[in-house]
Formats: sequence, structure tokens, C-alpha cells
Amino acid sequence: MSVNSDLKKAGIDIVQQLNEKDVSAIASNIASKLCLAFPEHNLKRNTLISAISNINMYIANMPEDYSQAKYFYKNNSIYFKRYSSPEEMSNVAVHECIHFIQEITDENYNLVRMGLYKVNSGLAINEAAVQLMTSEANTCEICEEKYYGINLKTSSPDYYPLQCAILNQMAYFTGTYPLYHSTLNSNDIFENTFTLKSGKKIYDKISKYLDTLLYLENDLNYYIHDLRNTDKVRRMKTLNNIISQRKEEIRSTFFKAQNLIIKSCFENSFKSIRNLDEIKEFQQDLYKFKNIMGYTENYTFYNDFYCNIMNSLEDKRIYIIKHGEINLFDKDSKALSLINTTKESYSFAKVFMIKLKKLFRVNVNGEDINYL
Repeated sequence: MSVNSDLKKAGIDIVQQLNEKDVSAIASNIASKLCLAFPEHNLKRNTLISAISNINMYIANMPEDYSQAKYFYKNNSIYFKRYSSPEEMSNVAVHECIHFIQEITDENYNLVRMGLYKVNSGLAINEAAVQLMTSEANTCEICEEKYYGINLKTSSPDYYPLQCAILNQMAYFTGTYPLYHSTLNSNDIFENTFTLKSGKKIYDKISKYLDTLLYLENDLNYYIHDLRNTDKVRRMKTLNNIISQRKEEIRSTFFKAQNLIIKSCFENSFKSIRNLDEIKEFQQDLYKFKNIMGYTENYTFYNDFYCNIMNSLEDKRIYIIKHGEINLFDKDSKALSLINTTKESYSFAKVFMIKLKKLFRVNVNGEDINYL
């Protein structure tokens, strides 16, 4: 299939090509943004300016569900929905230029890899990674939003907010350096780092959840568009039912991913605790995680997990006081594993948890919600 055929299939209709002066200004702005935002990744401003200046840039008519800019790797081009100042166009093109930086093609210009995306898997996790970097490069502020009934804080309210939230939770355990390194250089450093914190199967499962979220959101948008363009009552009723179902599936998938991260990463971290200082650090990490979670009024998983693992943590604390620092190489040590992660009877820690209850208050529509 030719490039023109691909563009037509994607619904991209070129209006005009940007002049050299505008392209140069956009390239300069984006290079500066990336170098300032990510100095630890050794990006070279002049090299970036030269590379981005060679991208073909066009104003084009595009489908409503597309973002304000779209990178097309087959002909090394970026398409904008409308013409504005080079500064404004730079903001919307950062995401597309990161795609340009991360792409790897074979000798026939077939895409081999793009950041965390490996052609057959990882599309959504890569889009989330690129969007997190875009938000940081554009110095976007964090705001509180609500999507499909899910409350969360995000720096990307308009693009991939749920996917970005989940990936941000993964990066909580790895740091952003391996994430951004793999996003820019198309390697497995982030995947391998997160795997050490959770397990390979967990990484793959979360990646699939993110792909599912992307599919469900696209599917939902299709039915919403269909609803707006029908006047048949029976069809409206059917579409409303489908839309409600898709929204529930989105909520369910999001919390499956979030809960899996909480359980796998914190349980794995628990097993590596050796002394009282690490117990204190673990408690702080677990408590602070609530600041990056998504939640609904009926969400209880984090609360339940917190209570149960705090019981186990108290047992480990008592063990360390009695026996000293834990030897992680002693495979037979009972202190290495979780003692209790169920809703069974609380031990000494129950009283402690009741005292902490008021610390976990989250505002939902102006009302205080207790997480404990």
C-alpha cells in the first residue's frame, strides 16, 4: 500500500505544507524543551534541531478523534489539524517528535520498534510513556480530574490520562530514568527494571491491561459518535446500554491494573525488608502511594491491603527486634514472606491502624472519604 493510500485510509487530507521558517522555529522550540526537561539523557540540542527540521510538516484535515498533531513514520511527516503560532504548534508536536526520535525501522523502512512498543505489543504503554514525557517537557501542571467515575491526579488531562496514571504508578517503583531512557532509546531497561520489582508476567499483564483500556476507549468513542448521529429511539437505547457497559469495563480494567501494581510491587518490596530503617521506609512508600492512585467512592482494595500488610509489617518488626537484622539469603526464614495478606483477625497492629485512620481522608465531590 502506498503512503498516499495509507493517508487516505487514516482520513488525513493535506491542506498545505509548512514553510521552512516555521519548521525551523518548531524544531528549535521542541529541541529546547526536551533538553531542558531531560538533561540526564544527554540529548544534543543542535542534533535534535537538525533532525526535527528534516521532518515534513503539513496542515491537514483529520478525523475528530485524532489529536492536534499526528506523526506518520512511513513518510517522516507530522500533520497538524490547524495552523497557529510555531510556539503553540511546538506544544502539540512534542509527542509526535518523541515518536520520531524513538522509531527503529529495518532496511525496507518497516517499523521494528518504537520505544516500549514492540510492533505486536505495548502500543498503549508506549503512548503513555511518550505522553508523560510530553507533559513534563511542556511543564504541565498536575490537576484533579474524573474519568468514567475514576478520580485521579494527572498532568495529562486530555491525552491517555488513565494509561498515564497506571504507568506513573509503575514508575513509582522504578524511578523515571529507566522509563524515559527506554522510551527514547527503544530498549528493555524499563521493562527489566520493573520486572525486578514485580515479575515478568506482571509487566506483561499490566501492558495488556493498558492495551485493553486503549481499545475500550476507542470503542466507546465510536459508540458515542454513533449516538450523536442517530435519531432512532431503539438505536439510542441500545447504544446507551453499550456505552454504560464500556465505561464499566474501563473502570474495571483500570483497577485491575492498579491493584496488581499495588499487590505485586509492595509484596515484593516487603520481602526484601531487613531492618527497622527499611520498615520505616516501606511504611512511607506505601502511605505516599495513595497520592498517585485512582479511586472511586467504593474503592477499598488499597485500604484493605494497607491494613493487612501493616499487620504483617508489625510481625516483622517484632521479629527484627527479637532476632536482629534479617538475612535475605536464608530461604527458610519465615520473616521473608508475607505472614498475612487476608482479611483475617487483626493483631496488635489493629489498634495502631485505628489511630492512623484519620490520615487517609480523600476529598470526593467536597465530601471526606475515609480510606481506613
